[in-house]
Amino acid sequence: MDIPFVDFRREYRDLKKEIFLAINRVIASGHYILGKEVEDFEQAFARYIGVKYAVGVGNGTEALHLSLLACGIKPGDEVVTATNTCAPTVSAIMHSGAIPVLVDADPLSYCLDVSQAAKKITKKTRVIMPVHLYGQTADMGLLIRLAEKYNLKIIEDCAQAHGAKYKNKMAGSFGSSGCFSFYPTKNLGALGDGGMIITDSKEISGKCRLLRNYGQKKRYEHDFLGFNSRLDELHAAILKVKLGRLDEWNKRRREIAAEYKSGIDNPHIVLPAQMGYAYHVYHLFVARVKSRDYFQDFLGKNGIQTLIHYPIPMHKQKFLPGPAGSGKSFPIAEELAKEIVSLPLYPYLTKKETGYIIKIINSYQPGK
Repeated sequence: MDIPFVDFRREYRDLKKEIFLAINRVIASGHYILGKEVEDFEQAFARYIGVKYAVGVGNGTEALHLSLLACGIKPGDEVVTATNTCAPTVSAIMHSGAIPVLVDADPLSYCLDVSQAAKKITKKTRVIMPVHLYGQTADMGLLIRLAEKYNLKIIEDCAQAHGAKYKNKMAGSFGSSGCFSFYPTKNLGALGDGGMIITDSKEISGKCRLLRNYGQKKRYEHDFLGFNSRLDELHAAILKVKLGRLDEWNKRRREIAAEYKSGIDNPHIVLPAQMGYAYHVYHLFVARVKSRDYFQDFLGKNGIQTLIHYPIPMHKQKFLPGPAGSGKSFPIAEELAKEIVSLPLYPYLTKKETGYIIKIINSYQPGK
């Protein structure tokens, strides 16, 4: 059996008719940038999350970047975030002129360790940016108390958390803003890049709308320096179609995760934890194994593709400035980087395929 890590063709076959109708509607309208499709999807996504405003932007990185600027971040300010994340989290901070201050991972959730974050607060700290990793939120209750204690803003990185909840409240609805990516692999993915900023703040929403479109309120009248970071009409139309299926897809992701957790019985494999506060939507199913290279090779030889999210923590990346990571200790993140491996998990996996994956994993023996 040959099982790719993800297969977009299955989703396309399921949605083909609806997607073609959406595409044809956009083409027939003759309006391709910042029109009705974007407005309608923004409103639909805001309702889905339960916030007042949503602003479609070019990608998830820009959602973070523009949110930081809209919240008043200036060069030299500090933003506390996780070291075990993807580069866009940190690059958005750096493009805003701020200094990323990295925090180790919680050993159970793999999200930012709030107790460690508390130790990184300084007079220059302005924002805490939790990363809701792999489909599970960080401990927002603890983070909110920490932010309130030091009068800090929270900007949530929700790129992997479409539909995830903390105690029945949607990811992205806790901070000054929540930032989503619609990269194709996400739980809600476009056919290319796209992103969204959500907020209950009229001020932040208004600033982000200006920032995404050259800083102009009226055409050719620019109040300040902005960017070209707009969600396309075509992507918005397709994403609105997919939004109607998101809860169904997340339910299926949770079912597959439950199949893995109940079926995988191998002492060499550590399965991911679901925290008591979390409604986990399993953007990724990330296991741990000591002999990872051998494990991946074993699964690959049996037709099962796996990936690593992420093999190099941010404090070890060359593009970061020295103060962000050099000479600091991040033992949990470094251990995770050596052991984590993502198994195939997407809504269109069949029970036959998940059964095969479980069977092969249960037969795995390191060094044999």
